[in-house]
Amino acid sequence: MPQAAILPDGRLHLHQGPIDLIIQAWGADRACAFVQARARFQTILTELVEELDTLRQPACDVLPTGRIARNMARAAARHNDVFVTPMAAVAGAVADEICRAMCKGLALDKAYVNNGGDIAVWLTAGQHLTAAIHDGADAGRVAFTADQPAQGLATSGWQGRSHSFGIADAVTVIAKTAAQADVAATLIANAVNIADHPAITRQPANELLPDSDLGARMVTTAVGPLTDTDIRAALAAGHACAHAMVQNEQITAAALFLRGQTCYAGDRLAPTTGDKYARLQTA
Repeated sequence: MPQAAILPDGRLHLHQGPIDLIIQAWGADRACAFVQARARFQTILTELVEELDTLRQPACDVLPTGRIARNMARAAARHNDVFVTPMAAVAGAVADEICRAMCKGLALDKAYVNNGGDIAVWLTAGQHLTAAIHDGADAGRVAFTADQPAQGLATSGWQGRSHSFGIADAVTVIAKTAAQADVAATLIANAVNIADHPAITRQPANELLPDSDLGARMVTTAVGPLTDTDIRAALAAGHACAHAMVQNEQITAAALFLRGQTCYAGDRLAPTTGDKYARLQTA
């Protein structure tokens, strides 16, 4: 059953199965926003489960019917040159949907929905939110402002919630929506990679999770010692992927992290003092 609670700091926590949301809103209708978020959350997981078989198929093959499922498919279809399923967008698409539903028709200044680090932002004129994007020195942060189209952030890596083909410690992406950022972060993290390296252990995804949307494709299960040359090569491969997405206007920017080294694509991210990634702060 869906669970809801107000945290000690006043934020709303919604949880069911793999979905874990932290929600905040500012403005006259804040209490109503929380009510609308809770109401929309009631059927989110059921809706996704009903279309799960379809959503595990390659993006070009699917025609889902639900609002969230359609948004997942649209976000994945923006990358039709590589293998990807709509499941790569699931966390971001849920954040987008709850954010849309909670803000609809209400007098709010700003709001966000954080789904395990995949974040949808809603801002009115003159408002902004700042997100610290990674845990470590010189990691970077991004300010979301109402006058810019990018209102979504997502982070992916080989030790994250989903399996990865690559070895990135983390890749953080900002894009127009959280769903779009989610897919892009997954694909860029896949690209941060070194083929056939003896220090990298891989296993078929369906041996780890029998119903994985990745099938028998090899995913990373361990990363041993890497030389500086290895790290630079892996980051360069990921940066080429991220830069192409920026050039193609699929994302706004990305930050790539591996073994203490970082590179950036796009112009909205810059080094700064590190903080917990994906924890939104007001300023």
